[in-house]
Amino acid sequence: MKKIGILNQPVSAVIAGLGHLDMLVICDAGLPIPPEVRRIDLALTEGVPGFAQTVQAVQSEMMVERLVIAEEMLVRSPQIFEFLQESFPGVPIDKISHASFKERTHQATAIVRTGEFTPYANVILIAGVIF
Repeated sequence: MKKIGILNQPVSAVIAGLGHLDMLVICDAGLPIPPEVRRIDLALTEGVPGFAQTVQAVQSEMMVERLVIAEEMLVRSPQIFEFLQESFPGVPIDKISHASFKERTHQATAIVRTGEFTPYANVILIAGVIF
């Protein structure tokens, strides 16, 4: 049994398998997930697990070189944007339309669905390298 870090086997395996520039999406309960992309559904009930909890757990194990968010987040959920800025200091954040964000998810390695009910609480984490 794993002693530390992410205990969820699918999430742990996806992170371990990421290469440079691969994309992992962490999303709220409502983001549509393309059928061709691996879905890791963590949602239990409203808010469980939350977006912030999930991002923090993934961030502890994943090297992230860039984030992508929907520009609508800035107006509708600025606290989520602030959380991401604080969680990933110095990491560039690309802002695109929500429609473009949904299209970009088709290229993700996997999408982790949380129980978050905050609008636009979605992020694409682009993998970096540790060397």
